Amino acid sequence: MPDVPMKTPPASGTSTPVPPAAPAPQTPPSKSGTSTPEPTTPNMNGSLEAKPAADGKVESDTSKLKTFLSILRRFIGVSDIAAVRFSLPAQLLEPIPNLEYWGYLDRPETFVAIGDSEDALGRMLGCLRFWFTKDLKYVKGKPCKPYNSTLGEFFRCQWEVEDTAQSLRGEEKKTNQHETAAAPEGETTKGKPVKVSYLTEQTSHHPPVSAFYIDCPDKAISARGYDQLSAKFTGTSVRVIPGQYNQGIFVQLHNRDGEEYQMTHPAAFLGGFLRGNLHVTVSDTCYITCKKSGIKVILHYLEEGYFGKTQNKVEGVVYKCDVEKDKRSKISDVPDADVLGRIDGNWRDKVYFSYGSKAFKKVSDSDKTLLIDLNPLEQIAKICPPMEKQLPNESRRFWNDVTVAIQNKQYSTATNRKQELEETQRQRAAQRKGDLKEWAPIYFTNATENDGKPFLNDTGKAAMDGMHKNQWDLEIPSEYGQMFK
Repeated sequence: MPDVPMKTPPASGTSTPVPPAAPAPQTPPSKSGTSTPEPTTPNMNGSLEAKPAADGKVESDTSKLKTFLSILRRFIGVSDIAAVRFSLPAQLLEPIPNLEYWGYLDRPETFVAIGDSEDALGRMLGCLRFWFTKDLKYVKGKPCKPYNSTLGEFFRCQWEVEDTAQSLRGEEKKTNQHETAAAPEGETTKGKPVKVSYLTEQTSHHPPVSAFYIDCPDKAISARGYDQLSAKFTGTSVRVIPGQYNQGIFVQLHNRDGEEYQMTHPAAFLGGFLRGNLHVTVSDTCYITCKKSGIKVILHYLEEGYFGKTQNKVEGVVYKCDVEKDKRSKISDVPDADVLGRIDGNWRDKVYFSYGSKAFKKVSDSDKTLLIDLNPLEQIAKICPPMEKQLPNESRRFWNDVTVAIQNKQYSTATNRKQELEETQRQRAAQRKGDLKEWAPIYFTNATENDGKPFLNDTGKAAMDGMHKNQWDLEIPSEYGQMFK
């Protein structure tokens, strides 16, 4: 993918370039996110000419933005800059691998609580609460650009969080599944630590696609999907939409007969280039559906209000239907007889839910349920393997030299090392092509799946199981062992 777009914001996501705010460092060198392939407009060596900052020189944000905008202008009219190759100089990047940056567990405690309610509507409300917390990086930080992923690069981490998020409706059951090394003693996980593990891999380079898998055996819940973006620069903003393999996040509740929720991503916009104040806005419609319960949610994001003022407003409707047959895409299309409740609020502030079909503005404050208040929330730190336990193609280790150079403000050194890594991967790709070898993912069964649901292969399952048991040791398959040395 390009060095420019970003993932779909607060209600969204996938693996591509130009993005939001750098999260606070977690463990070894870096912060949080997901990566994408490096785009490039033809130059003799396949990368864009950009004069790197002198080592030790600190460029201002305004200067960085001007440089970035001058590069972006070359792509006005290009239908999808995420499919183009161009490489940004190191001084324009944040020292964060793309695969690490693009994750959805900014608040894992909301994810593990999705299946706690005995009530179907309560579980859908749990999905909504998770939805509005998964992209806290957009709410709390400024847009930034992580490193682009390389084919075969992967990232793994985990979180240990207390199971404290309460059900929003219905009887609550936080049953202890006793599956991992972190599983607490007793019959319930309520208020106790549970472990969530995450594995993501760049499975395709043309188009750039990364697969991810999230698992919490303690709570019998998992999630999976693909990160892939399509982006277009209009001259004043970058519009980012999901690519064809990015069909959303699929959450599965294994202790409820595999009940599954599909959460699609809305379009996002990166703007503020002309005023030197980058920001992310969302203006689109997205959906959360559960075929088993027959409940669907339509969420409509409003980018601007009167006089062009950004308002970050979101409104929605929750209703009963035959999910497979329902084609309604507008809130106004849903008859009152089908409505279970309505959603209203600000995805950067507070979001509310009201029961019944009555218009939200006519509902008294006492009858409104606070779905989520984002103001006091911050991202939860990741637990990553020690550097000596990481493989050569593991994101933090792979990009470590670049990260250290950027952190030391040695931008020329960082740019040179970055270009060396990218060139090596291009050579490996050419060699595979010459040897007539097909690329196969290391941890997933296929590069992509038509239904948007990746599957872990035996190696991926073993890696995930190791994390559950606090075991970080992995062996890289011999076929790929030379790729990242």
